[in-house]
Amino acid sequence: MQDRLAATLAFDASVSALTGVSSGRAAAFLRLGIETVRDLVQHYPRRYIDMTRLDTIEHAPLGERVTIIGEVHEVVLKRPRRDLSLVEVTVVDGTGTLIVTFFKQPWLQRSIRQGMRVGVSGELEFNYGYKRMKSPFLDVIDEGGPMLAGSIIPVHGATEKVSAGIMRKVIRAALASIQGCFDPLPLRLRTRYRLMSRAAALASIHFPQTADDIAQAKRRLAYEELLLLEMHLLASARSFTQGKAAHVHVFDGPFSRALSAALPFSLTDDQLRAVADIQGRMATDSAMSHLLLGDVGTGKTIVAAFAAAAAADARAQTLMMAPTEVLASQYARALGPLFDAAGITWALLTGSTPDTDRRDMLALLKSGHIDVLFGTHALIEPDVVCHDCGLVIVDEQQRFGVRQRADLLAKGVLPDALYMTATPIPRTLALALYGNLSLSYLKDMPENRPGRTTHVLGFRERGRAYDAVRAACAKGRQAFVICPLVGTKPPRDEGAHPRPRDDETDREPFIDSFDDLPENNVRAAEAEAAFLQAKVFKEFRVGLLHGKMKPAEKEEAMARFREGDIDVLVATTVVEVGVDVPNATCMVVEDAERFGLSQLHQLRGRVGRGGMRGEVYLVAATSSDEALERLSAMEATDDGFELAERDLALRREGDILGNRQHGASALKLVNIMRDGALIEAAHADAAELADDDSEEGKAVSALLLHEAEVVFGPATPDAVLGG
Repeated sequence: MQDRLAATLAFDASVSALTGVSSGRAAAFLRLGIETVRDLVQHYPRRYIDMTRLDTIEHAPLGERVTIIGEVHEVVLKRPRRDLSLVEVTVVDGTGTLIVTFFKQPWLQRSIRQGMRVGVSGELEFNYGYKRMKSPFLDVIDEGGPMLAGSIIPVHGATEKVSAGIMRKVIRAALASIQGCFDPLPLRLRTRYRLMSRAAALASIHFPQTADDIAQAKRRLAYEELLLLEMHLLASARSFTQGKAAHVHVFDGPFSRALSAALPFSLTDDQLRAVADIQGRMATDSAMSHLLLGDVGTGKTIVAAFAAAAAADARAQTLMMAPTEVLASQYARALGPLFDAAGITWALLTGSTPDTDRRDMLALLKSGHIDVLFGTHALIEPDVVCHDCGLVIVDEQQRFGVRQRADLLAKGVLPDALYMTATPIPRTLALALYGNLSLSYLKDMPENRPGRTTHVLGFRERGRAYDAVRAACAKGRQAFVICPLVGTKPPRDEGAHPRPRDDETDREPFIDSFDDLPENNVRAAEAEAAFLQAKVFKEFRVGLLHGKMKPAEKEEAMARFREGDIDVLVATTVVEVGVDVPNATCMVVEDAERFGLSQLHQLRGRVGRGGMRGEVYLVAATSSDEALERLSAMEATDDGFELAERDLALRREGDILGNRQHGASALKLVNIMRDGALIEAAHADAAELADDDSEEGKAVSALLLHEAEVVFGPATPDAVLGG
């Protein structure tokens, strides 16, 4: 055991302990985020240069992407005009001369120096008597001297203070310092999956001899990352239940039966399976931590209602927290009548609840006369005290922080927890992120949901979308216009088109968060609403909804829209989740290319929720083929899980979840799309290791948990759902 822990301590030693690392150099490494030997050996190459696939300057073909290695002959900074700087790097290789040009990066004049050996990859052109590349990849291979041995050259991230040569030298020293250290993966797992040892994998990923070395090293290290994450999640979940007794709820009790009888519709097969799964888990003697993942419009709310009924059957109370007052109020309106029919008492608590009503409500809650309390963050206030909280339900759980979810759980003595999200998450990603939770999926649509048709339009086709809104409103239907533009829009005449924005630097990045947009977007939404009312939809009533409005103003706007007093609602992404207006059949999303596919799917889920099919128009503010091709996936499928798979292939996991702080951000080598089998294996193996009570099993688990704690932090109840 001591040998094993000593091995991990060697990884956690400071880089300053390595040969050749002075205090000044250690400070330079720290600026790269490298503090320990572990950080250093996990500073993996960004890419590799295959020496067997190089071109010479003389023979490299024009018009193709090529890789050339040569020596820097000259570096010149030019300023053809005040707002433009050019750095021209002249590279020679003994067969010819190559001019490499970088735009608006004047600092390269200092970091690229004469005599350096560099690799450049880019499309080759011929102009003004020379072969040229514009803004290629440029990697410093060494500072001169003999060419590196081997056919594959690793390209590590480096800085002016830590050159590529120094980085490789110190990494070699780090690998030598941990050579022979105990491998945290037990031999049986390495044998089962034919994995390299950790030492061999680290050596191969940093200094490979073949392409297969790289592939096998990445496979081993990716599995290790996943196993540590799954061990961490499992330990977090077990620390949550350790030493406590959970409620044991009744399966299919009288309130559940009464709720079923009160339903004016039949549940889908997916809903029936989810209800049975959740109520079955609530009926065990262990606290439930369950995640319900449902595509847009699949009916998660009614599944949550049956969980609350099961709690009421056990004479326990339920707290159901939603991220917005609009959503909390909507749940109360949707489920309240069903609970009334089933004999389940309920109330709604938000920040807008009058003080007198709040006091009366909290007294009833404390005395046990309220079975279900709907609410927002107001539920976690200290004066909200339950008589006996047996279930907490957190809707759109990714919108809440770790502390908020933990505060809600603290309202009871180990209550069951049901987390819900309308963000379709592929199973492999769900296991990687929420491996400690049981999962249910809803994919089937209720029979009364006809769905929607999606159209992708270029900016010159916006008139088509407006015509569709007019046609819908003329029939007594309603429409959304989603306005994600940042800043006030310049005035334009009706039917005029915004200018295409060819300068990519003027364009906003993807909207990654699930929160409403910044303050200046409020002005954009207000300007859009005023323009549409005055110029486009003169004969209809245009309203406005955005996240910066006061709660009472938002509720009033939604109430007017629900009641038909507003025909066209101009909104920011505050309507992304949960808003349910069955009469809304048309939606226009401006600047649609700025959203991820999963978020667009959330937005379009606001229409087609009644008995009429919805029409969605995604208007791109760019004519880029790439942007339009990406959006075309929205036309091809209405399956949120399929779109999430595509989104995952294009973007980061955190972009889909709207949360970059999750433990998965520490996964350096895992590719969710590629490594599905590894994720499944690591999930099962973590459970097997945690349940192994032998002395050897306990020793292995202790070592892995120590490693996991270094990477992901302590395994505490707060970590159950990530942060």
